Amino acid sequence: MKRILNIALLLITFSSLTAQNFDDLSFGTDSTFEVMTWNIEWFPKNGDITVNNVKNIIEALDVDVIAIQEVDDTVQFNKMADSLENYVGYLKSSWFAGLAYIYNPNTIQIDSIYEIYTSQPYWKIYPRSPMVMDLSFMDKRIIVINNHFKCCGDGILDLDNQDDEETRRYNAANLLKQYIDTNFADENVIVLGDLNDILTDKSENNVFQSIINDYENYYFADFNIAKGSSSGWSYPSWPSHLDHILITNELFDELQNEASVIQTIKIDEYINGGWSEYDRDISDHRPVGLKIMMNENVGVNEMHQTKTHLINYPNPFQSTTKFSFETSNGLQEIKIINIQGQQVFSKKISKGQTSMNWDGKNFPNGIYFAKLLLNNNEIANTKLILLK
Repeated sequence: MKRILNIALLLITFSSLTAQNFDDLSFGTDSTFEVMTWNIEWFPKNGDITVNNVKNIIEALDVDVIAIQEVDDTVQFNKMADSLENYVGYLKSSWFAGLAYIYNPNTIQIDSIYEIYTSQPYWKIYPRSPMVMDLSFMDKRIIVINNHFKCCGDGILDLDNQDDEETRRYNAANLLKQYIDTNFADENVIVLGDLNDILTDKSENNVFQSIINDYENYYFADFNIAKGSSSGWSYPSWPSHLDHILITNELFDELQNEASVIQTIKIDEYINGGWSEYDRDISDHRPVGLKIMMNENVGVNEMHQTKTHLINYPNPFQSTTKFSFETSNGLQEIKIINIQGQQVFSKKISKGQTSMNWDGKNFPNGIYFAKLLLNNNEIANTKLILLK
């Protein structure tokens, strides 16, 4: 009887390590560049169960680069990374709950990985120094900067108190912007990580406000997630959306492409026990992934360059903008799509009409694209920036 009980216990233990089936979980493709941020909460949160699940999730998602936060056991992390079939792990930081990368050397080439703002004056601002990865994907240079900002606070930005948690995050965000403006002004830059604050605070308490205001050069690709339903947020326990992906304007066109996607990856929906089991065995954060098509001169539906004009003013605008366009013989229509590639508005143009107003007050802040169609064929397009 004792032998039977021991066998049963072994079977239960083995089952707990291998029960999850992630065959239907996917994100990456052969033709896109994918980057993901994932706070894996004191890895490994639940020993070998966590290690096995994280390994299987990474292999199922098939992304090019994963920016990791909160590695507690470096030995276990390196062991897990070494067991991955197509990936390499990078973990060097000696800082508390260090940052790491996992990447596919078959799809990207690494030029260098290094930390910035490591000296004593920045220790209060950055509990973990930002980790820069300088890489090439399909002969295009991409700079990825992994971060884990200071947590907690009362939601009030007190710039007179340098110990204030919001102030520390505010300073961290602005120093990153300064570093990019100085060193990578014309490069494809992706800043991501557990930034430990929301994008939707009012301006006086928004630690990211200076970046949001510089909408010509920076855009939080996950802004619509932050503005959307809490079911899509990265940190369900609060709930809040704390894990972000910021891009520079060199990637704005690539983000327009229909093949490009930004989403919170709800791994818990692929786990037998749902969120409670994911939270127990893996992490209290969901990953956020960005998939972008890195072709030259791409846009939504392969936007064509034409002589036909479509302009709008004001742009950026807070509510209403006015379109001006040429009139043509045939059926004309204006369509507006969001940065996710979803159509949010369409209107037929009357014969002889050369202008039209669009009211965006019921739509979230962000980048949109207007297309002028003639007989269902696109003949002009323009980018809109709605900033309330």
